[in-house]
Amino acid sequence: MTESFEALLEESLAQQELKPGTIVTGTIMEIRDDTVVVNAGLKSEGIVPIVQFKNLQGELEVEVGDEVQVALDTLEDGFGETRLSRDKAKRALVWDKLETAFDGEETVEGKISGKVKGGFTVDIEDIRAFLPGSLVDVRPVRDPTYLEGKDLEFK
Repeated sequence: MTESFEALLEESLAQQELKPGTIVTGTIMEIRDDTVVVNAGLKSEGIVPIVQFKNLQGELEVEVGDEVQVALDTLEDGFGETRLSRDKAKRALVWDKLETAFDGEETVEGKISGKVKGGFTVDIEDIRAFLPGSLVDVRPVRDPTYLEGKDLEFK
């Protein structure tokens, strides 16, 4: 084997299209007070704000050694750090899932989370969508409060 590790690393990195928004899989290396350090196979380890790894109750959902998908935010932020985003990766993956469901004419499950002018907001995993009021039922709905918080299927 005549290739050096450095040459192999450079070749591996060259094959990846490293631009903001690219989704990569990484391993959690360290959990700090306000950030999580992720090794995503890049030249340096990346950091993600810790709030992106907390659930609605504020509990940490991951631990050191877990594999996570993250999106490249900035490769170099001026301080020599690579910034990654778990939220952007989750949204991109859900968006791909929604596009696949749309193309396949499948339904997706969502929860009506609130009323806005002209309709409702619907939470579909990590994406907030708009449901026009005219599409809620075949006839106009006078009191839509019974719909809020309900899990429904959408097409």
